[in-house]
Amino acid sequence: MRKKVAIMGMNEKTLVYVCLASAIALGSSQVQAVGETAYGFEAGGTGNYNTAFGDSALRIGPGEYNTAIGYLSLFYNTGGVSNTASGANSLYSNTTGDYNTASGESSLYSNTIGQFNTGTGAYSLYYNTTGEYNTATGAYSLVSNTTGSINTASGVHALSSNTTGSYNTAFGTTSLYSNTTGSYNTASGTDSLSFNTTGEYNTATGAYSLLSNTTGESNTVSGFYSLASNTTGSYNTASGYQSLYSNTTGDFNTATGTHSLFSSTTGNANTASGHQSLYFNTTGEFNTATGAYSLLNNTTGNANTASGTGSLSSNTTGNFNTGNGKDSLPVNTTGSGNAASGFQTLYSNTTG
Repeated sequence: MRKKVAIMGMNEKTLVYVCLASAIALGSSQVQAVGETAYGFEAGGTGNYNTAFGDSALRIGPGEYNTAIGYLSLFYNTGGVSNTASGANSLYSNTTGDYNTASGESSLYSNTIGQFNTGTGAYSLYYNTTGEYNTATGAYSLVSNTTGSINTASGVHALSSNTTGSYNTAFGTTSLYSNTTGSYNTASGTDSLSFNTTGEYNTATGAYSLLSNTTGESNTVSGFYSLASNTTGSYNTASGYQSLYSNTTGDFNTATGTHSLFSSTTGNANTASGHQSLYFNTTGEFNTATGAYSLLNNTTGNANTASGTGSLSSNTTGNFNTGNGKDSLPVNTTGSGNAASGFQTLYSNTTG
């Protein structure tokens, strides 16, 4: 039961209805429940303890403890509880989803039964329907997500194309932008893992790191432009500015240091530690270089081991060489099967 109370200065369209159950309606609202507050044309429904501000906000349903602020926010809510929507069309399609928070125009617009989602920013989590435990901060972040769950996106267009991928974390503008179904990826930095589509278990830290990766898996990189050209290569580890920069399909490579393994494209199972170590390597495999400029010029040589600054620095196609010590085998180019231990040992050897 309710009674109509006229307030001085108000016309017929702005009457206040005071329900005996402590509901309050302002304007042409439709308060019919216990503890409900509504303001706006047809705002509020039949649920208890709801708050609706804006035309047609929370218009349909009986859900409880919901807050809707903005035109058509939580419009279709029927049984969902404890949702908060702020912004025009936010949580518009929600029916029975619970504990969602949407802030920004059309954020979580398509959500129906998804729960525990948070969308902050215009069109964030726009297409989410049943995905749960997602957090999107930034305009268009996780905008395409439908059923993917437990994703975290922070930054404009972060995880923008994700549909069903889960357990992804993206920090930075357009990070993991193209990811669709890939899961368990972590990207931190502008455009990091930006072109990844279905690759999984990748970790990229640094702007443009793993930028071109599409389906490569289990890569771990740290540094600006590290593994930037990688597409399908997997199980690579790169740490340092532009380390493993040119790698595309090579697998099981480890590069530590600025420009280490910089030119490697399809080489596999190389290990480089030190500034510009194995810098020019392209397709050589099973090489190990420790120290700045070690195996610097190696291109296609295989199974070489260099330890020490400048060791085997001139080697190009030589195989099965071992240089241990600063500048050991420094001018060897195509010689194979050599072993040198000590400072500048086998200094003049080239092709032997």
